[in-house]
Amino acid sequence: MAKAEDAYASGDLDNRQVSELDAKGWAGVFEEEVSGWLDGLPLVSGITETVAWCQRSGLVPVLATLAWSPVGSHLTDRFGFHTFSGPRLETTDGRFTGRVACHFDEYDKRDFALAQARKLGLAPGSCGAVGDSRSDLPLFASVGLSVAFNASTGARAAATVTVDDGDLRGVLPALSRLVTATR
Repeated sequence: MAKAEDAYASGDLDNRQVSELDAKGWAGVFEEEVSGWLDGLPLVSGITETVAWCQRSGLVPVLATLAWSPVGSHLTDRFGFHTFSGPRLETTDGRFTGRVACHFDEYDKRDFALAQARKLGLAPGSCGAVGDSRSDLPLFASVGLSVAFNASTGARAAATVTVDDGDLRGVLPALSRLVTATR
């Protein structure tokens, strides 16, 4: 999968192609097994604190991701995101089939985030996005504040602000601009 993800990052494969390759690796896995695997997922430090800061500050943290829906669901439940997006794997009798039930690309990611903003009565210009890759570029172009966090060259070039840090709390000074702007 690393080669496929690199090919996506370079533009040689699109998200649909990568998703179809990745889905095959899930074939035969029981849905109930996934949560246990995800508990050990290596993640950047500071997610809990950053989400809590957003909530205390009147911001609504939404997880717009291209990760499979079991991953987005797990992260949302674990860290308290308002909601999440992502592609869905096909299942039969509680097992993943190895096929994609619903594709979801970088434009769907943007559209999901903008739909959430509309539901909350927010203009896109008053919203922010934190991301790290090519899949964040359409969203970065659509919001008022974009933060490239430990990001690819393309994401850095498209972002309003760049943050390199081992802890997600490093984005809080940038996000604080949204709090000031909305008060």
